[in-house]
Amino acid sequence: MCSHCCSTPSLDQVPASLILCMDSKVTMEAGGLPLELWRVILAYLHLPDLGRCSLVCKAWYELILSLDSTRWRQLCLGCTECRHPNWPNQPDVEPESWREAFKQHYLASKTWTKNALDLDSSVCFSLFRRRRERRTLSVGPGHEFDSLGSALAMASLYDRIVLFPGVYEEQGEIVLKVPVEIVGHGKLGEVALLASIDQHCSTTRLCNLVFMPAWFSPFMFKTTSGHVQFDNCNFENGHIQVHGPGTCQVKFCTFKNTHVFLHNVPLCVLENCEFVGSENNSVTVEGHPSADKNWAYKYLLGLIKSSPSVLPTEDPDSLMSLDLESRDQAWSPRTCDIVIEGSQSPTSPASSSPKPGSKAGSQEAEVGSDGERVAQTPDSSDGGLSPSGEDEDEDQLTYRLSYQVRGPRPVLGGSFLGPPLPGASIQLPSCLVLNSLQQELQKDKEAMALASSIQGCLIRKCLFRDGKGGVFVCSYGRAKMEGNIFRNLTYAVRCIHNSKIVMLRNDVHRCRAAGIFLRLEGGGLIAGNNIYHNAEAGVDIRKKSNPLILCNQIHHGLRSGIVVLGNGKGIIRNNQIFSNKEAGIYILYHGNPVVSGNHIFKGRAAGIAVNENGKGLITENVIRENQWGGVDIRRGGVPVLRSNLICFGYSDGVVVGDEGKGLIEGNTIYANKGCGVWMMSSSLPHVSSNHVSYNGLYGVAVFSQKDGSGEFPGGHGAQENFSEDGDAILWETELEKDDDPLRRPVTTALVESNSINHNGASGLYVQSSEALHIVTNVIHANGDRGITVAQSGQLTRVANNSISCNRQSGVKVEAQCKVELRGNGIYDNRGHGIITKGDSTVVIENDIIGNRGSGLQLLPRSDTKVIKNRIHSFRAYGIAVRGRAKALVQENIIFQGKTNKTIFQQISNNRDCVMQNNKFLVFKKKSDTWRLVNPPARPHLDNSLRGPSAAHGGQKVTAMATRITARVEGGYHSNRSIFCTIL
Repeated sequence: MCSHCCSTPSLDQVPASLILCMDSKVTMEAGGLPLELWRVILAYLHLPDLGRCSLVCKAWYELILSLDSTRWRQLCLGCTECRHPNWPNQPDVEPESWREAFKQHYLASKTWTKNALDLDSSVCFSLFRRRRERRTLSVGPGHEFDSLGSALAMASLYDRIVLFPGVYEEQGEIVLKVPVEIVGHGKLGEVALLASIDQHCSTTRLCNLVFMPAWFSPFMFKTTSGHVQFDNCNFENGHIQVHGPGTCQVKFCTFKNTHVFLHNVPLCVLENCEFVGSENNSVTVEGHPSADKNWAYKYLLGLIKSSPSVLPTEDPDSLMSLDLESRDQAWSPRTCDIVIEGSQSPTSPASSSPKPGSKAGSQEAEVGSDGERVAQTPDSSDGGLSPSGEDEDEDQLTYRLSYQVRGPRPVLGGSFLGPPLPGASIQLPSCLVLNSLQQELQKDKEAMALASSIQGCLIRKCLFRDGKGGVFVCSYGRAKMEGNIFRNLTYAVRCIHNSKIVMLRNDVHRCRAAGIFLRLEGGGLIAGNNIYHNAEAGVDIRKKSNPLILCNQIHHGLRSGIVVLGNGKGIIRNNQIFSNKEAGIYILYHGNPVVSGNHIFKGRAAGIAVNENGKGLITENVIRENQWGGVDIRRGGVPVLRSNLICFGYSDGVVVGDEGKGLIEGNTIYANKGCGVWMMSSSLPHVSSNHVSYNGLYGVAVFSQKDGSGEFPGGHGAQENFSEDGDAILWETELEKDDDPLRRPVTTALVESNSINHNGASGLYVQSSEALHIVTNVIHANGDRGITVAQSGQLTRVANNSISCNRQSGVKVEAQCKVELRGNGIYDNRGHGIITKGDSTVVIENDIIGNRGSGLQLLPRSDTKVIKNRIHSFRAYGIAVRGRAKALVQENIIFQGKTNKTIFQQISNNRDCVMQNNKFLVFKKKSDTWRLVNPPARPHLDNSLRGPSAAHGGQKVTAMATRITARVEGGYHSNRSIFCTIL
């Protein structure tokens, strides 16, 4: 090894008494010397003697190993050919074993001589040939040679040339024709070499030197076919160039404003190096690895495989967790009985039954604005109320009307989400739980193969800082980066022109542009990295690049976390993306990634934004606590948003803005302070099979024009700069044909098969001048009406929905609206079943049963057709016609409510109300039972309300596995929607 390792006393200098003890193999048992004393004695031995002592016996071997933190540490730190094993990234952290670190460096330092063994073994009669001893040539004032050039002229194979302290400037290019070792004597920095070296031999090693470029060339060292090894050197203000099939091995070196250029290298290792102050790229890897490999390739490959890997073996702790509440219940229609008697309905909670004689027990539902009834009864646990429980006379006749009320469907693997109370919790299904990197690699064989591959350039445990660029990989180049730190650079890594990178366990932070940049079909694996505090996106993917981004932490960026644009692709999976100033993931200009299994939270803008014709498959993500909404789709964005949990947002859950499109299917949208889904009907969104609950405002709000939301809040309205050079780039010249089979065409905005429940305002609010279809939804226990149609310039079709237990009316239609209600079940709402002012309302084949107000209330100047419905009101009229309402009431079955109410009410002189062929059912005796049969109770949803798992080829939601926590702040915004703005 180095001379310093042999500077301690040898066995010849050890006292004779110690030699006698060793020779007689004194055992370390009772009566012998204590172990502590043996360790003190052995601390005087140098490396060869330690090796000999370890061969004495097992006890001696274990004793030598026990010197790890003393003698082995001293040997490792005292060696002038290496530095601290964790330099430069963690010089204060001790290695797991000093002996193992010392061993690894010793083996690595001998790689350059492996060629000599190959040559010796190939010579005939090598057993009879005497091996030539290596010479040591000294260079310096007062020594054998005055210059490096003169020493090289006299050097033979594998000689060692020692440069003593001083500055050596060579006036011409030095050509290495024979394998030699050039070593600086003394401390690093005492020997400086100003030279341009061109290697023509098979191997060489340079150690403990400071390199500077000669006056005539910026290249300090270059090789085209041989192997070069640099240990503990400094390089300043020049270039190093290695061409394939040449190889290089660099360890414990510092590069100050130095560019390392690797062209077509089959294998190159840069380890424990520091790159500082580069004016361009610190390392450039260009060209596909050469198929021709020199002699050193197999030895470098073996050395890499034998050294410790940075691949994880254990699951790291998650940064965040989310607490919600779960209730294990089965999804099935409930059968409710209407009972007019003193007993309590089996579906009513005890708290909802007032005491006999109380005011609440006898009061009517109060009349609100526009004649709308609002019940003044307490809330129940699920928002549902049975019409029973009123205090009636003992002799009151009793009847039962049996029908079905469909409550909300379970989500997240069969669980119901309760109110978002502080300290409550929900367990996530396994499909939404973050896996460790090792688990992901075990599941994905292709990712495992990438992570294990070694090709081109391997850079590990290096520090890149305070310069322009870190690593630049281009023109089919291959590079692998493990355990590095990139900080205070313009960018950390750029990968372009069909190149591939593998990045494992790196720190990328405080870059002045994007941290990792891929373009022109770049790709590879970016896994387990910590990417934060970058001025632009943490990862920028564009121009058909297609990387796998796996298990990273991307956070606290000054712009977006990940940007995909310009036909960029990629798989973004199982990452934690949080606390970024703009969108966690931003997709635009025909970017089309697959985004799955990520946790995206606490962003200062949207969780995911899809703009400017962006696409993407966004599935099974947890998107929570973002400032301006969970997912924002605008300006031609057309993603598939499926099976995500979007919760606790400070604005709306999902926003489909101007010209936004896409499929929003099977998501759980929960406890956002604004609307669950806010969308513009002109954008033709398709909202299907979602669970929208406990949001502060509307469950789903549909608008047709912009309002004040067009203003960018907080000064974040500036256009994102996606140009490499700061200029705007038009990507329209590279657009791909939109042939995605996941996106079926939609000609009308569609809200279908959703469960919309327990939201703060109306379950579904419509203010639109475009056509809209609302079909097969469960709209239950919302804080205002079930459905409010405030504006409907074209036909709004409401069909086959279950609308139940809402705080006010089931459906309200405002003036000048065109609405068709067909096949709906409207049950147990606290106001009227349907209240309408519309001038073109069709109510056909609905079941309007058990509502606190009238079953159907027609307000003045409305024009309504009421055909083939089954209508019942508990305490009010089946149908109430107020003022000069125009109506055709035909072929309906109307059940009688209380005895002191008539079935139908209208003013006597209203000739615009036509009654034809209606059937009125009045009870005649006790215990009369009416049932909704032929057809059974509406809506008929058996085949239409299906969950996302049935719609997507058997996706399975398995057992709960983890728990996440979040702060739930009380109080919701009121009066109007909170709109998400994408930045």
